[in-house]
Amino acid sequence: MIEASGLARTFTGRHGTVEAVRGVDLRIGPGEIVGFLGPNGAGKTTTLRMLTTLLAPTAGSATVAGHDLRGDPAGVRRRIGYVAQGGGTDPAVPAGEELDLQARLYGVPDPRERITKLCARLELEGMLDRPAGALSGGQRRRLDIALGLVHRPPLVFLDEPTTGLDPQSRGNLWEHIRRLRGEDGTTVFLTTHYLDEADALCDRIFIIDHGRIVAEGTPAELKRRVAGDVVTLDLAGGPDGAARARSALSGHPAVRQATVTGGTVRLTVEDGDQALMGLVRALDAAGADLVSLRLSRPTLDDVFFTVTGRSLRDAA
Repeated sequence: MIEASGLARTFTGRHGTVEAVRGVDLRIGPGEIVGFLGPNGAGKTTTLRMLTTLLAPTAGSATVAGHDLRGDPAGVRRRIGYVAQGGGTDPAVPAGEELDLQARLYGVPDPRERITKLCARLELEGMLDRPAGALSGGQRRRLDIALGLVHRPPLVFLDEPTTGLDPQSRGNLWEHIRRLRGEDGTTVFLTTHYLDEADALCDRIFIIDHGRIVAEGTPAELKRRVAGDVVTLDLAGGPDGAARARSALSGHPAVRQATVTGGTVRLTVEDGDQALMGLVRALDAAGADLVSLRLSRPTLDDVFFTVTGRSLRDAA
């Protein structure tokens, strides 16, 4: 659905040249929900604007929804939906008029039938006569998404779709996004600053920093590959017992790192579930007296911090 190779964008101004995007490669298949994460200034917005034909690339090539980004930008626009972070509705215009205009601009046959079905899916029935400005935050965001979907695009770009929404509205919108893929097979390209959102929704995640993709994979793969699982061991005998345990486990093939604090050993390991039994056997063989054991998973923020040196929450 998206194939980009060496996509780049350079800006030149009175203060010199800025390489905002420095050769981005993307391969996104039909029906995927893909998250695109990055700190401010990393090139995330510039990449999104290039893929949606709002900004011409300086270098590289891309095929988006079956059309060449450079050679056929109008074909790309016909096949995608784009929901901007700030939305695109006029607060004074009724929601139904907004949808009707969008449908007619795209030449949708029988706009009324399409709008009725779309509003039923997005829980907007009974709101078409109300001005967009009179809708709640969650309702207005669903209207933005309806505007991006009214022409049945196979690919939709959602830029920070839940920013400013309360937890309940965010959860409801997540369900609507899942149904886009589940019921229509729509490919979703999602930017977000909410790591729990990316974790819950996305099949794969791309992290961009300094204009380049620095990590890519499923949420689970990124957590294992970049951060690893954490096993915390409490040992009898205080620091001496912990030092004995660390000595016994430091050479274990699953252990990446072992640190001791008082009577506690903290291990960073590969595949914690599978490693646990081997770790316990090694401790028994060394005569270490284990008091308790805890396994915890890394978060996407751990991954983000590892590959960019910043927390996404701080970067936002």
